[in-house]
Amino acid sequence: MEVVIVEGPEEVGALAAARIAELVAARPRAVLGVATGSSPLATYRALAARADAGLDLSRVSAFALDEYVGIRRDHPESYHAVVDREVVRPLGLDPALVHVPDGLAADLDAACEDYEAQIVAAGGIDLQLLGIGTNGHIGFNEPTSSLASRTRVKTLAPRTREDNARFFASAEEVPMHCLTQGLGTILDARRALLVAHGAAKARAIAEVVEGPVSSMWPGSVLQLHRRATVVIDEAAASELRLADYYRATVAHRAAVQPGA
Repeated sequence: MEVVIVEGPEEVGALAAARIAELVAARPRAVLGVATGSSPLATYRALAARADAGLDLSRVSAFALDEYVGIRRDHPESYHAVVDREVVRPLGLDPALVHVPDGLAADLDAACEDYEAQIVAAGGIDLQLLGIGTNGHIGFNEPTSSLASRTRVKTLAPRTREDNARFFASAEEVPMHCLTQGLGTILDARRALLVAHGAAKARAIAEVVEGPVSSMWPGSVLQLHRRATVVIDEAAASELRLADYYRATVAHRAAVQPGA
């Protein structure tokens, strides 16, 4: 796992956007996994600036990590609406190439199987962008989620509903259930890029990066990923025991690069 520590949230977003832009430049029809929540917003802003400067994302496909169950698609906090507002329009994506789980399906289990099939049909996800919850969830894979799980229906943890209440008029309006890509689905992505900032995420980052691989901290499954990168600011890095080592690794990487 690569850990990159930068100064603040905007620097997190700028670095993550640079990694995504590099992929798209090499592979214009790249398949991205996109996350919602507050953590990726700086990344989307930085990508939008690159799109305004000429980065062409119109042929990129995207798959959202998750969606609430039972929330209408035009609700401002449905992930259909959030992805359209924060990702599709600012980045100039083709809406026909953007996929979000169907939380209104009559048969939710079938909708989950279909979503997995859509990812496979697209050739798999080239880069999965991730945020992280204060309890260590990625996507909506709450603590005790199977490390091999696939897209499925999940019940949201009370802590997650409390954290997400800020997006709704009241805590009671936060849906109880969701559809989410599983941890096994996330591990299938060819690259994983987790972004986080702020002291509130420091404990989760420490457990995910330096703790044991455990379903109690679902994001720790990224330790098993062959190409996972964690980009965090100083506040989110504040509980890491080996932060100086991660800084040194990045600082001295050029010495081992071919041609350096």
